[in-house]
Amino acid sequence: MKGLFNKILDVNLTEGVIRTERPDDDLYINFLGGRGAGVKLLTDRVAPKTDPLSHENMLVFTIGPVTGTPVSTSGRMSLVTKSPLTGTIFYSNTGGNFGFSMKKCGIDGIMISGKAEKPVYLLIDGERGATIRDASALWGLDTEQTHAKLKELEGEKAHTLEIGPAGENLVRISAIMNEGGRAFGRGGVGAVMGSKNLKAIVVKNGKLKPEIHDAGRLKMYAKSAIDKQKALPVTRAALPLFGTAGLLHVINDLGMLPIRNFTYGQHEKAHLTGGEAIRREILEKTEACYGCIIRCGRVTKAGGMTGKGPEYETVWALGANLEIFNLIKISQANYWCNRLGMDTISLGVTLSCAMELQNKGLLPYEEVTFGNEDALVDLVKKTAFRDGVGNELAEGSRILAGKYGDPETAIQVKGLELPAYDPRGAMGHALGYVTSNRGGCHLSGYMAAMEIFNAPKKIPRFTIDGKPDLLVLKQNQSAVEDSLVNCKFAGYAVGFDFHARFATAITGYDFNVTRLLEIGERIYNLERIFNIRAGVGGELDKLPSRFTDTPFENGLSAGRTVPVPQMLKDYYRVRGWDENGVPTKEKLEELGLEQDFALHK
Repeated sequence: MKGLFNKILDVNLTEGVIRTERPDDDLYINFLGGRGAGVKLLTDRVAPKTDPLSHENMLVFTIGPVTGTPVSTSGRMSLVTKSPLTGTIFYSNTGGNFGFSMKKCGIDGIMISGKAEKPVYLLIDGERGATIRDASALWGLDTEQTHAKLKELEGEKAHTLEIGPAGENLVRISAIMNEGGRAFGRGGVGAVMGSKNLKAIVVKNGKLKPEIHDAGRLKMYAKSAIDKQKALPVTRAALPLFGTAGLLHVINDLGMLPIRNFTYGQHEKAHLTGGEAIRREILEKTEACYGCIIRCGRVTKAGGMTGKGPEYETVWALGANLEIFNLIKISQANYWCNRLGMDTISLGVTLSCAMELQNKGLLPYEEVTFGNEDALVDLVKKTAFRDGVGNELAEGSRILAGKYGDPETAIQVKGLELPAYDPRGAMGHALGYVTSNRGGCHLSGYMAAMEIFNAPKKIPRFTIDGKPDLLVLKQNQSAVEDSLVNCKFAGYAVGFDFHARFATAITGYDFNVTRLLEIGERIYNLERIFNIRAGVGGELDKLPSRFTDTPFENGLSAGRTVPVPQMLKDYYRVRGWDENGVPTKEKLEELGLEQDFALHK
């Protein structure tokens, strides 16, 4: 297929061997690349019941046809593994420059299995090939130190993915960092890398470009998409000026900014940590991923430290949800999460869970209290090193709350902590949390775009009519975006038809809208049946009880709860699944998945 190289590295760390696979075009015709190809490659090789931290689990890093092309926001890449936090199949993606640099080395994917005897890193050199190298001297370093040392060893043009102490210590909410500042953030993927004694992956010296089917047409489509991004206020002004944290005011005003472990939906001090405050008080410069004109990234300086972010989710998770409104303290905690390699969302929600447990007299750690800004950075460090209460926090909120006898205190779905949109404020978005294949995720089918931001059209946020249909469409579209791979911010400005134009011009195959949506549906169903076989089925399609039983008393989202059973029944029907949320035999046959998992034998 044009746009790719049909070359995947198969790295077995136990054997210390690197092989090359040449998949046929069926992989890309049916799954595109990125997330889709990663899901197919992993489900073909990893049994659903596999222990995520065993040598049998795999890390599958992939790029897509759009990666590294003239299409704006084409710098992203994907990761698929089995999560030690959720037990589900887990997909993630990251921006920056690594994906483009990997593509220049002529590599579409890297499958990593096994476990090295001692710490190693994987070097992919576009001129000399791939090798496994000793990383003993890197083990124990934070991610910024690791990135700097690898550039010293491999040259300034090297690009890196690395884990910090949190991944080394198998923290279930650890991340894989991208050059120290961006991340494959959620699901504890850093622990999977740490379980394999793999400290880092390095790419350098790539000079290759895949053949494009119709370069002239692609250039025309890409220019048109950029023109649309320059015309839309959110991509022209809001994101460049204020970054993702510019959302905070909107969500707070709507009464759905989670406060005190999702107890309240609004706070009068929230503005102290929003995008405007970041720009005014700590911003050093903005930055962009490869090929992006939006420049939503922030480089900031706070309390003598410099780093990337904080993003919207972080200023909330480590701020308002903990009743902390000190931007300097929040930013420093964010920097340490980056350096130590941890997911800020899961850490923040696990901390708020612990604080509620402590407030109820169930957790015996006095420093874990709402509003204790002076303990925040110390708690981040303790979690990464599994020190004291940090050893409890390192397991995530579901295990923590279960241990202390109050499981409903854990604000999670399928083990993944919820992000910064209280589900009582938007019914379709709430259903997205319930049905996401990777757990409580807002990006799998971002209904907030329509329910809150009116993009591409406005729909009432409190109604449930039609929400399952729209959510299924958004989830299928999102799977396609993650597989091409393209940034979701681009979708604010351009319609889904542009993805079809890009894919067709790049590959030469007729990837029309209908075909792309079928691919998205195929990916989603394959993930679902893997999860069911892993023991994560319809019984876990639910929200914590406070969202279904306890409405807010004040604010613009007051008086609302989420009617999960009613929406879920309709969602299963739209998906073509049975009443238990299992894809029917007819649905699997329709999507060509009956050979992948014979659920009905």
